[in-house]
Amino acid sequence: QVQLVESGGGLVQPGGSLKLSCAAQGRVADVYDMRWYRQTPGKSRELVAGISNSGYTNYTDSVKGRFTISRDNAKNTIYLQMTRVTPEDAAIYHCYSLIRSSVTYTIAHYWGQGTQVILSS
Repeated sequence: QVQLVESGGGLVQPGGSLKLSCAAQGRVADVYDMRWYRQTPGKSRELVAGISNSGYTNYTDSVKGRFTISRDNAKNTIYLQMTRVTPEDAAIYHCYSLIRSSVTYTIAHYWGQGTQVILSS
């Protein structure tokens, strides 16, 4: 009834840019914090950036100054603008959010399926 749908991953050259999107869809009443995490094989999932519903943002140190998280509350969508991409940014990027269902009115954690960012040589 509620799902997070990511898009925008793909192939990018080192130093290039890519923009990821994540939309909360379905029976959504309220969307609270939204975040991007990333994961590579053999490593634990890492928080990349987060944004509150009031627009407060936070970033992991390795992406500060290169990545920008933004939010369109009318569309229940967040974006991650990635610039000056490095090989260390290659990962599967997952969207996360706290969402109140319009059916049950309970708040729950939701994860997207992930979108892969691949660095080309």
